[in-house]
Amino acid sequence: MKQPQAQKTILWWGRFDADYSRNRILRGLLRNCGHQIVDFQPHSSLTGTIESILAGLPPVDALWVPTFRQSDLRSARRFADRRSIPLIFDPLISAWDKAVFERQKFSADSRRGRRLLVWERSLFAAADLVLADTAPHRCFFVETLGAQPEKTFVVPVGAEEALFPAQPLHEPHQPPELLFFGSFIGLQGPEVIVDAAARLPEARWTLLGDGPLGPSCRHQAGTLSQVRFEPWLPYDRLARRIGEADILLGIFGASPKAGRVIPNKVYQALACGRPLITRCSNAYPEELAGDPESGICFVPPADGSALAAAAAALLAERHKLAKRGLLARRSYERFFAGGSVKQALLTALAAIDL
Repeated sequence: MKQPQAQKTILWWGRFDADYSRNRILRGLLRNCGHQIVDFQPHSSLTGTIESILAGLPPVDALWVPTFRQSDLRSARRFADRRSIPLIFDPLISAWDKAVFERQKFSADSRRGRRLLVWERSLFAAADLVLADTAPHRCFFVETLGAQPEKTFVVPVGAEEALFPAQPLHEPHQPPELLFFGSFIGLQGPEVIVDAAARLPEARWTLLGDGPLGPSCRHQAGTLSQVRFEPWLPYDRLARRIGEADILLGIFGASPKAGRVIPNKVYQALACGRPLITRCSNAYPEELAGDPESGICFVPPADGSALAAAAAALLAERHKLAKRGLLARRSYERFFAGGSVKQALLTALAAIDL
């Protein structure tokens, strides 16, 4: 692998959220590598080209279009072409996949569905470097969205380690607590958790957060005393709340997208050193998915019975939960820690001599 070159200036382009976890992690790693970051956030994606001219932006070595900013890529491409600099695209998700399969706004065969796919394929083809968070997502970007294979690299998300350090170990609660936190969308499968909770009343099941499926999950839980709902809490208090739980819950949705991702909550739970139950997926490294000492218990998607059985098995050996937490932290350090993410990022950037 090529060694990183001298300090470069990278222009982050678009109406992005600099505080979003993926962006914050990668921006920190870029700075750690000695690169300088300049931000350009136009008032509108449609006026990005004109605004960039009026802004008098300084000389830069590369242009970065961050997570979720597909609508900013065309103006970014025009700027990159004028400056003869490479364009890096880190989409994290597909706009077409989200609209068609997650939100079900229209079908893939509809006129709108076909137009959106053509539009997004043109964006992926226009990038000089595409980043994906997992290997299945890379395959999806290449096979479905037209990204160039030799220019598409996997860079895991990881966790913000300053905010999610290993948490102190503790004796299991009575009753033991299983914690889910999230935005209650279909990909996460919160209804599967409530179904599992009904099958295992001897544990306490806490669902933290809210979102589209929140009301239906509350209705589904009814009067189940073992299920508790908690509101969102400040992000900087989330690690402590993770540490208070005995077992963390990942995602359990059955959609193709759910099988392509490793969500933030998984990285954060592992970084905090808590045993985890989540759906099986090819998104995880093979060595991790096949390791019984990983601290992770994988279950079939959309299967409340399997989730309840996995939880019951862990609780039957609750004296081993602390050890399983240490194993979870070890898995994080082996596969997803900052050093691993940085190495993957450097490998990707080397493809464009950055």
